[in-house]
Amino acid sequence: MSLTNVTLGNVVKKQYLFKLKSYMGALTALISVQLVAMLFSFNGSGMSGRGQENVTVNVTHYSADIIVMFTIVWAFIIASILPTKAYRNDDFTFVANRVSSHLSNILILLTMSVLGGVTAISGSFLLRVLIYFFTDIQLINTNYLLYAPHHLLMGIIAASLYMFLFSALGYFAGTLVQLSRVFIFLLPMLYLSPLLIGVTIGRDMTAIYQFFLAESSITLFAIKVFITVALLFTCSVTLSNRMEVR
Repeated sequence: MSLTNVTLGNVVKKQYLFKLKSYMGALTALISVQLVAMLFSFNGSGMSGRGQENVTVNVTHYSADIIVMFTIVWAFIIASILPTKAYRNDDFTFVANRVSSHLSNILILLTMSVLGGVTAISGSFLLRVLIYFFTDIQLINTNYLLYAPHHLLMGIIAASLYMFLFSALGYFAGTLVQLSRVFIFLLPMLYLSPLLIGVTIGRDMTAIYQFFLAESSITLFAIKVFITVALLFTCSVTLSNRMEVR
């Protein structure tokens, strides 16, 4: 009889640490994506202007929006490839089951989401510093080079939650594709359906977006995200188990 007591928690921990080291390429991709986003951000995330007689004033707004959007795409893509067969076979290195595999994947995605949120918001600060020192653009208020601590924390939390939400969507999409290759075509069509089919579906999609984007309370936003994420991961695990049975 083996004296080694293998628990689910121990297996998940080992898988998590193994995957954390194995997926360093994803972190390299994150840096590359955010550098590209930063280049795009030099044009600003918004612009306004006004003129009177011989005076014209153009105001360019700089924020983390573009960096966050690029990072969200990165999180979605990374999550979508985790359910693929090549990555699932890595779990056979351990005495494990599908539950431990999914749990370790969720922890990996949560870790990457937090890292993505931190670096995306920090990238906004770096962008403003670069603009201040290396361009001739006149900043209206240099105090905004630095965030107030609570604003910085709220920004990181919100960005990380968005990363985690889209990671869960990517994981679910990747699971659907593993279930049937037809979803490679169906999922983009579903996303584009408001433009292709009509106004009704477009309103439904807008309502879904507003459900998250219009939330002003970070606490309620976090609750909405975690409930949605839990549902998406539950569906992913259920579909994955059906694939194994099949």
